[in-house]
Amino acid sequence: MDKALARLNLRNPLHLCAVGFGSGLAPKAPGTFGTVAAIPVYLLLAPLSSWLYITLVVLSFIFGVWCCQKASDAMGVHDHGGIVWDEFVGYWITMFMVPLSPLNVLLGFVLFRFFDVLKPWPIKVLDKKVHGGFGIMIDDVLAGVFAAICLQVVLFVLA
Repeated sequence: MDKALARLNLRNPLHLCAVGFGSGLAPKAPGTFGTVAAIPVYLLLAPLSSWLYITLVVLSFIFGVWCCQKASDAMGVHDHGGIVWDEFVGYWITMFMVPLSPLNVLLGFVLFRFFDVLKPWPIKVLDKKVHGGFGIMIDDVLAGVFAAICLQVVLFVLA
């Protein structure tokens, strides 16, 4: 475990959430592991009404700004790779109003990771220019929006 991650107190619920309940502690590809860890929570969210789903995602974003800032401060590093709550929220945005199926879960995962890793404009600008908890969260939110649009287009074309 690197020195920044060692500064976290995993008994602190904010730190534990920021690292995706431990998924962000993976030594390689923590963002990918964080997105995988977001899937079981998505499976719980999927049957909810669209209003309740989006309300919980918005509240998770607001919470994420706070908990990611607290973890970042404790680590002394802005947007450390181990902070993956932003991947959770980005994936949930990707999957908003997507019919639940194994193929759709996988397709949403691939599209979200694509946009989160590639960071096309303006995602890369936000990633570089916006700091703090909001900065940690917003690039993944936008990657989720891009992935959601692409996923909806794919589902429409395949229908």
